[in-house]
Amino acid sequence: MSKRILVTYFSATGTTEAVAERLAKAIGADLTEIEPAEPYTAADVNWRDTASRSSVEHKHREMRPALAKPIDVQPYDVVFVGYPLWWETAPRVVRTFLESEDWTGKTIVTFATSGSSTRGADGVQLHDSAPAAHWVAGRRLAANVKESELAKWVASLNL
Repeated sequence: MSKRILVTYFSATGTTEAVAERLAKAIGADLTEIEPAEPYTAADVNWRDTASRSSVEHKHREMRPALAKPIDVQPYDVVFVGYPLWWETAPRVVRTFLESEDWTGKTIVTFATSGSSTRGADGVQLHDSAPAAHWVAGRRLAANVKESELAKWVASLNL
């Protein structure tokens, strides 16, 4: 029996979206965006502004931005969760998604995009948002990662 795989992603600037699209194509998976009810603007993700939306969400770890629509993970065995690294962790909207689903019997693999940081890409800091899941350590992926590299990485995970 082959596993049903879903690639989900949150992308504020398009970088993570492009990687997620290549990943889904490389492994023959379905693709769904983790879409916040209120989209992020360029000003929202200005990490230099302590009053920006992303800065405020980072400071208040309990914040959970609403989703535009739920994502049904039930038909899938494996779910990849992609996000940009903000302060070496996933944006809060990713936790909203993780905490809104039943992960019993599911495997989660994270992937993250970042210009420099690698801390937070493995997803360890997210485990408490989906404790019922089987977590497989993820990794940082370069914005220009090739489909062939993605396919090789996923094959090495032995899912």
